[in-house]
Amino acid sequence: MNQPLTIAALNAMDEDAFTASLGFVFELSPWVVRRAFAARPFADREALCAAMIAALNAATPDEKLALVRAHPELAGKAAIAKALTAESLSEQASAGLDQLTPDEYAHFHALNDAYGARFGFPFIICVRLNDKASILAAMQRRAALTPQAEIAEALTQIGLISRLRLFDAVTE
Repeated sequence: MNQPLTIAALNAMDEDAFTASLGFVFELSPWVVRRAFAARPFADREALCAAMIAALNAATPDEKLALVRAHPELAGKAAIAKALTAESLSEQASAGLDQLTPDEYAHFHALNDAYGARFGFPFIICVRLNDKASILAAMQRRAALTPQAEIAEALTQIGLISRLRLFDAVTE
């Protein structure tokens, strides 16, 4: 997206244009944005963000799990191959995950593999609010959570990620 959208412009859009404009906010899951459309008009970015989180919270457990699984592994094969969404690529780079040493890549891959085997979905953290060390520490700490607690934490992190993406793209 080249220039920020305004709340007024979003409020004036039809559902398809709205979804096309903001569909990237939730990783490969524009259905969340589409469901938030019904809450228009939005007074501001906070209201828009709240509507999107409400749409996410109202989703079925299977829909939430699909959203979690739509996220890429951190410093995974897709990241190495630059086969991520533009947003994920930029976000991982912001935490330095695109410049890991071979040993750091090996450590991330081992943690990703163990995490994926335990939970059946990738580890999710708002990398823009973290650095390599805090991400690694969180991966190790959260591996001990129950699957239910970890899904809840992953959804919390998705909320943080989507908020940052939305606030980057939309102005008042």
